[in-house]
Amino acid sequence: MENAIIMASGLGTRMRPLTLKKPKPLIEVNGKPMIETVIDSLLTRDINKIYVVVGYLGEQFSYLKEKYDNIEIIVNKDYETVNNISSIYYAKEVLALGDCFICEADLYISNAGIFDGEIKESCYFGKFVNGFSSDWVFETGDDGFITRVGKEGTDLYNMVGLSFFKSNEASSLKTCIEDAYARGGYEELFWDDVVNANLDKLKLKVKPVEDEDIVEIDTVEELEEVNKRFK
Repeated sequence: MENAIIMASGLGTRMRPLTLKKPKPLIEVNGKPMIETVIDSLLTRDINKIYVVVGYLGEQFSYLKEKYDNIEIIVNKDYETVNNISSIYYAKEVLALGDCFICEADLYISNAGIFDGEIKESCYFGKFVNGFSSDWVFETGDDGFITRVGKEGTDLYNMVGLSFFKSNEASSLKTCIEDAYARGGYEELFWDDVVNANLDKLKLKVKPVEDEDIVEIDTVEELEEVNKRFK
C-alpha cells in the first residue's frame, strides 16, 4: 500500500508579493495550482491516501478534500519556527503505514510518467546537472546507493523535491525524525539533513528524471519563466 506526504506549510517568502495572501503551492502555473500537478501525477498510481501538511494560510487548502476523495490535511503547528523537518515530524505516523512518497508542494510536474511502473527501491528523484551546482545534490557509491545528501557538488544528480521510501526505510525514517527531535537542536534542520545523517540505516538510490519533467518554482522570475516554457 502506498501513501504520500505533500509538504505545503512554508511561508513562500521568496515569491512575495504573490504569497502575501496565498500559499505558494496554490499559485497557478498555466491556470493550475502547483500542488494539483503533484496530486494529479501521484494519482496516476494506486495511491491509498495523500496527506497534505499545511501551515501558512493553511485553511486555503481545505478545498482539496472536496475536490479529491483521498486527501487528508495535517496541520504543522511549528511552521513559523522550525524548518521543514517539522512537516515530516507532524506526518510521521504516515511513515509507519507502508511505502510512502514524500513530495514538496511547490513543484510543477509536466510529465506524470515519472511515477509510472513499480519502484523497487527507496529513492530520491533527481536531475543530472553537468558542472557545479550550489543546490542539493546526491553523491553515490559504486553500488548506486546514495552516500551523501547535501548542498553543492559537481557533475551530480540534483534534488527535485520528490522521494519514495519503501516500508522498511519509511519506518526507519520515522525513528530517525523522532530521534532528531528528542536530541534537540533540530529547529534549523531540513528533513533531508536527517536522511544524510542516517544513510547507514536508509538505503536509497537516485531515480533519474528529465529537466522538463518537473520544475521547482521558488521565485516570481522562475514562475514567469515556467509559464512561458509550458504554454
